[in-house]
Amino acid sequence: MERLRSIESSIENECANVKWTELANEETIAKTSEALRNRGVNVEFSRTKEEALRRLKELIPAGSSMTTGASETLKEIGFTDYLKNGKHDWNNLKEKVVAEKDPLKQRQLRKQNVLADYLLGSVHAVTQSGEVFVASNTGSQLPSYAYTSDNVVWVVGVQKIVENMEEAMERIREYCFPLEDKRMKEAGAKGSAIGKILIFEREALPSRKVILIFVNEKAGV
Repeated sequence: MERLRSIESSIENECANVKWTELANEETIAKTSEALRNRGVNVEFSRTKEEALRRLKELIPAGSSMTTGASETLKEIGFTDYLKNGKHDWNNLKEKVVAEKDPLKQRQLRKQNVLADYLLGSVHAVTQSGEVFVASNTGSQLPSYAYTSDNVVWVVGVQKIVENMEEAMERIREYCFPLEDKRMKEAGAKGSAIGKILIFEREALPSRKVILIFVNEKAGV
């Protein structure tokens, strides 16, 4: 009986994962893209992760200050490694935060970090009506997403498109959070938590530019 329950549980989990990892079709992507544009978000489309990486390199002008939010998507497309090799002409503010060991100086650098010209990252869900959901433990990237950075660039696998806001929350709580919590524990930390959730309804400031690059592959969590 216990073995049967274990098998049933495994099947249920696998079905749930398929729901949250299945790539959206062309019609859904087009519908979602149009809804996002109506909310002030610029939408681009990359067929592959490699294409998305090339586009990121083009988007950020030389000499710009930039930073990144914690993002498995940026790792998967190769952007994190590209930053680490230093073969770029950007002022990487996050690198300076991580390198600083003095707690007081690091705190000041973190405040400057949210004022970067460009913030790159990803999101956890995008509804077909154009709302964008970002969950965070500390909320460190949320000020830049919401207001302080003049340019925000999100790279988003099309598996993150969901039908509505209710499904967006389900995706965060039932799929994204458990995976992130497991990843943190495997890395030696005590785990993660959902501390804050940003619901990005629209961009109203003409001085800001928000770009969402859909990737037609499974990218990120």
